Amino acid sequence: MRSLVLLLCFWIITIPVYSQEVSGFTLVSTNQQAVIVLAASEPSCVHLAAADLVQDVQKITGKTLRIVSSVPTQGTFISISTQNKGAWEMYDVTSRDGNLYIKGSDERGTMFGIYHFLEEYLRVDPLYFWSDREPEKRTTLSWNRVLLSAGKPTFKYRGWFINDEDLLTEWYPSGGKRNIDYPYYGEVVNPAIMEKVVESLVRCRLNLIIPASFIDIRNPAEAELVKIAARRGVFVSMHHVEPMGVSAFTYFNYWKEKNGDKPLFSFYSNRANLEEVWRVYAREWAEYPNVIWQIGLRGIADRPMWMADPGVPQSDAERGRLISEAMRVQSEIIRQVDTRPQPPVTTTLWAEGSVLNQQGHLVIPKGVTMVFSDNSPGWRMQQDFKDTPRTRDNTYGVYYHHQLWGSGPHLVQIVPPAQTRKVLNEVVKKGDTTYAIMNVSNLREFVYGIATSAAMMNQFSQERAEDVSKKWFADRFGTSAPAVQRVYDTYFGAFALNSKTGTPILMDGQTNSGATSVLHDLRLQLTDPAQYQALQERKKQDTEEGRWARTALADMRGEALGVPGTLQQLKKQKQGHQEADRMAKQVLPQLDEASRRFFETNLLTQLTIMLGLENWYESVLEARLALNEGRKEQAQMHLRNALSAFEPIKKAQAQNAAGEKWQHWYRGDKKMNLKAREKLTGEVTALLAK
Repeated sequence: MRSLVLLLCFWIITIPVYSQEVSGFTLVSTNQQAVIVLAASEPSCVHLAAADLVQDVQKITGKTLRIVSSVPTQGTFISISTQNKGAWEMYDVTSRDGNLYIKGSDERGTMFGIYHFLEEYLRVDPLYFWSDREPEKRTTLSWNRVLLSAGKPTFKYRGWFINDEDLLTEWYPSGGKRNIDYPYYGEVVNPAIMEKVVESLVRCRLNLIIPASFIDIRNPAEAELVKIAARRGVFVSMHHVEPMGVSAFTYFNYWKEKNGDKPLFSFYSNRANLEEVWRVYAREWAEYPNVIWQIGLRGIADRPMWMADPGVPQSDAERGRLISEAMRVQSEIIRQVDTRPQPPVTTTLWAEGSVLNQQGHLVIPKGVTMVFSDNSPGWRMQQDFKDTPRTRDNTYGVYYHHQLWGSGPHLVQIVPPAQTRKVLNEVVKKGDTTYAIMNVSNLREFVYGIATSAAMMNQFSQERAEDVSKKWFADRFGTSAPAVQRVYDTYFGAFALNSKTGTPILMDGQTNSGATSVLHDLRLQLTDPAQYQALQERKKQDTEEGRWARTALADMRGEALGVPGTLQQLKKQKQGHQEADRMAKQVLPQLDEASRRFFETNLLTQLTIMLGLENWYESVLEARLALNEGRKEQAQMHLRNALSAFEPIKKAQAQNAAGEKWQHWYRGDKKMNLKAREKLTGEVTALLAK
């Protein structure tokens, strides 16, 4: 321990020594350009970052830098080297004697030093691929001094969960087929797109990714997603639905391939079969470097394990003991297959895991990082985060949603960075900084939240965090930044909140599911009144699914406002978004072409989509009320209005899908599935007209 302290002190002390010798540095001018000095022995992630440096300089100046393995006898150079000092992801970027030195304390520190230089001095947006913000063209890249340094990041493991990625999977030609008995995730994300996902991740100086909602590591096309991340030096982990890399779908695939059987997916009733699959998949995952294991016990399709096996004991205490025993067995398997002295292991306390942990029914193995979840739309941490005593036996982290299919957000951004800052501030105060994963889905819709969250995860302080958003707007909108930020703030602030929990109740997913539910009821009422009445009676019955949703997913549910109350909230929310739309159109003429294009894509079209969803839901609810009161003609009129609400949505999506790059962006829309919702609305409208 003493040697480690001395080593860290040495690293920290060296930075001001370099700063005293800072001099100017010219990377490219009309008559010269520096070379990059990079040893062949540097890890692949550093070589890939150096290649990105070359590419960025070429975009900006048209000049192509050479990479050499030794310091040249004449001319300027960039020296890139990893010092292997044992410190975690620290770096120093300094110009001295007319040259530039990028030094990292480990391979990711070196890589992040390169990307910080590219962002700060070459002004390259880390999320350029998703924002279409290419760097400004320049003939000269020269500075009076270059000086950057970073100490230990706030969160040790920090990154993204590519979840509910329906747009990504079908945007470009498929990377391969997935054998999954589910309406979604039938295609593997194109490898070239995953390359851009991971490049964006490391440009944001993040080091962790869960690359898909489900991964069957034994499918070469899916394993390629993990390989892409590994080449970038990134830690790779697993969806909480697939502890040990095994979801119910991979379990069924394994047994079908082995003997054509489909045994019950249950640790309680079929323990030996499940343990066999865990061991097989653990050996497969252990072949990859930098794996962060996920342990736990879930059922099918992000449901509790007892829904896959009705024979599982009914009490929370017994269920907690079963999950705890599964984690103990999984931990033993990891120790057998992973040769690292202390391989990182997490358990994500999501849904029933959070409830059982809060009740004290879970025994988490020593050394495991307990990952607490927010309440799904990123609004606040769940109660177990507040109540769980912290001990030295475990470390702690956070799972945070910029996106969540079901309630939302999904096709539009809804979580403001100020809310993220508030939540992360609570997490940091608790000291739960070993792990932070952000659910970011298809990425493009959430670049504002992603960029500001990355800055907070890298170096968090409450004071600095408050400036992150201002810098983001200033970099993109110049002198119009304050006016643009007011539009964003008005948009975010308009969402209706649950009066008890303070969480949004009418996000895009919630409006979608609410309107769809009413339309299904109307269709059944018009076609089969007897079955409709039977359905209403069944809805009153208490079920295991309903009990689970009321406890584990309580914050994802709206308030029981009834149709009139929901309409009132919806109309108020829509008025706020109409005001944001008015403000946005006033600001738009002030922006230059690039800023205007980004503003339209990142906010204005999303605002139009949200307003369209609100108009749709409002009209469907009005039709419900009219039909309840026997006003059939008025109900028909409201449903025609509901159908017309899809026109502005489609126009906004067409604008977002303009150009060769984005033309198929919404092709994979299977989660919100707005084409199906429009069709359903038309069918009910036609039924009512008979």
